[in-house]
Amino acid sequence: MSRDERARRAAGLTVDQNTALALLREGEIEILGVMPDASNYTFAARLTRGITAVNIIWKPRDGEVPLWDFPEGTLYAREVAAFVVSDALGWDLVPPTVARTGPHGIGAAQLYVDHEPTEHYLTLMPARADDFRRMCALDIVVNNADRKSGHCLLERGTGHIWGVDHGVCFHEDEKLRTVIWHFESEPIPDHVRTDLERFAAELDARGEVVTRLEPLLLKDEIEAMRARTRALLATGVFPEPPQDRRPYPWPAI
Repeated sequence: MSRDERARRAAGLTVDQNTALALLREGEIEILGVMPDASNYTFAARLTRGITAVNIIWKPRDGEVPLWDFPEGTLYAREVAAFVVSDALGWDLVPPTVARTGPHGIGAAQLYVDHEPTEHYLTLMPARADDFRRMCALDIVVNNADRKSGHCLLERGTGHIWGVDHGVCFHEDEKLRTVIWHFESEPIPDHVRTDLERFAAELDARGEVVTRLEPLLLKDEIEAMRARTRALLATGVFPEPPQDRRPYPWPAI
């Protein structure tokens, strides 16, 4: 299944990804309810444009709980930046996500993925190890500080795996906290390495991906991501859990 077909399925659409992104940017958002157990205000919503309607997750900036180690009011932008990086790598790991205004002001609108609620990283491993090697590499690149098992969704119908909840990514300091340590010290697969090399070259050249990221992240955060990507390529293996800080999220699921 192609990346556009996966994006269409996740959105319940019969359009390509660019059209889906336009819908996310331009459709009218109707709040349906608050998502339970979210640390920030996160809404289930319906997005409508003309006769087309889809379900989305809406995360407004004004609903963010301030964190001591991340700039205030930036978590929504980091959600969007994670999609930009996934898209630039060609990995289709983050559902289409855009920054826009809506209920309660500016925020992140992400296509809702109809998923199997009992499935997550710890239930899907090791059968889906190849998918999670990409997820692991993505988390290293974006410096994901909170990859819980339940942030890995198995889409109904397609079996595609998506990653969600990327609000605490892209910090300049090493913050990686994840459940995905099964691949420690393994060589990075050639197909993953090829994508990372292409991505790193675009960061080096300040190409299109940097243009897309500049409104969302600080300049130093983009540079830190470039350095992390280059360091991962230089070692050629997935890292081991650090010993000087907590490497796992809590709760794990």
